[in-house]
Parts: sequence; C-alpha cells; structure tokens
Amino acid sequence: MRIRTAFAVAALAAACLPATAQTLKPGLWEIHNKMNNPELDQAMKEMHKQMAAMPPEQRKQMEAMMARQGVKMVPSGQGMAVQMCMTREMVERNEIPLEKSDCKITSQSRSGNTVKMAYSCPNPPTTGESHITMASPEAYTSRMTVKSVVDGKAETMTMEGRGKWLQADCGNVQPVMPPKK
Repeated sequence: MRIRTAFAVAALAAACLPATAQTLKPGLWEIHNKMNNPELDQAMKEMHKQMAAMPPEQRKQMEAMMARQGVKMVPSGQGMAVQMCMTREMVERNEIPLEKSDCKITSQSRSGNTVKMAYSCPNPPTTGESHITMASPEAYTSRMTVKSVVDGKAETMTMEGRGKWLQADCGNVQPVMPPKK
C-alpha cells in the first residue's frame, strides 16, 4: 500500500529531522512535511479525512498508538504535521532516533547551519538524503529525497519540511524512544 509506505517515510523523516543539531532547543516541536507528489498528497488528505471520520473510540486508540511512538498528528492543510518531544539528552547526544530498528544512518555531516544526512532501510528497500538548514535554535527547513521500491517499481519522492519549537513542556507527547536492539 503506497500511503502506508509514504506515511512510514514521512514519519521517519519527522523523527530524524529535529535531532540533527546540538543547537536546537529541547521541548515540543511541530514538524510539517509536504511530499512533492500529487497522488501521495491526495492520499495524505484522504487519510486525514478518514481519521476525522473515525468513531471517537477508534480515533482515540489510533492517537494512543501514535503517541506511544512519540508522535501526535495535528491538522495540516497540506502534507503531514506532527508534534514531537525532544528531550535535552536527545539534543545533546546529537543522535537521530530512527523509528525503524533496521534503518541505518550511512553518513552525516554539518557545515555552518546546514546538516546533510543519508540513511538506508532494508525493508522495504529505501534510501534517503536530507539537507536541513537551521534558521535558529527554534526553527529549521529541510528537503529530503527518498528512493524506494513500491510494488516492485522504483520510485523517487521529495519532501519539503519545516520545524518550529513550540514550548519547553512536551505535555502528553512522549519522546521518541530509540529502538530496542
């Protein structure tokens, strides 16, 4: 299912981006990602509609499952918006908390206020590169290119993103926990 793959990649991107620099503030972040693919954009809009139409109990279960992953969906006019909690320890370690334990960072470098990162995941076969530009300790922009295989067909997708720090208190949004090894 393409939307599941796209959502997983977007979630991975959202999890990766805020942890890439020691200068970012810990706390609650809101991260917006827009996939530059009309078909996937439409699928994301449909997913938002479906979640809004769920019975309250089912939606609550879905939100609880996502919260256990450290993610809270928020309304977005385009693409996907999530809230994430970054602890001081996560920011100071300068580590990227990949959601999927089989994904690996293959390179990461920083020059001035720009971070470049590449990663790969074996299942489904996916590689990605991202460029993150820090505007301040409370904001960044990003561009990510993801190459994957969907239904046996190679696909390339780009995502534009931006993150902004909301507040020091994460409220009920739990930090993204590293996968158990």
